[in-house]
Amino acid sequence: QVQLVESGGGLVQAGGSLRLSCAASARTFTDYTMGWFRQAPGKEREFVAVIHWSSSITYYADSVKGRFTISRDNTKNTVYLQMNSLQPEDTAVYYCAAGFRGRVGLLASLLGYDYWGQGTQVTVSS
Repeated sequence: QVQLVESGGGLVQAGGSLRLSCAASARTFTDYTMGWFRQAPGKEREFVAVIHWSSSITYYADSVKGRFTISRDNTKNTVYLQMNSLQPEDTAVYYCAAGFRGRVGLLASLLGYDYWGQGTQVTVSS
């Protein structure tokens, strides 16, 4: 089993930045595609960003492309989400997810992930 713990959420004003971290307990962290999803009140959980387990290819939702950056540090079993130019529309609970040797075709899908963190709240005020 893999445990994921998110941190770094908080309250920021529009235009500000936050960096989210997700610490994984996986014994073979490099075997996992790591993704970030978010869920706003009353909305479905949506894809934000992903980094592939093998190729390190990254992919972003159109809504965050150019503003958010996903990265991973395999020596620390940690994935990050750097969020810049935050907007009120980014307000949501952000979830870290891990998929064992995730398939390219499922990188942006909830179905591509086996483990989920508990989430961290990000609130962006006007």
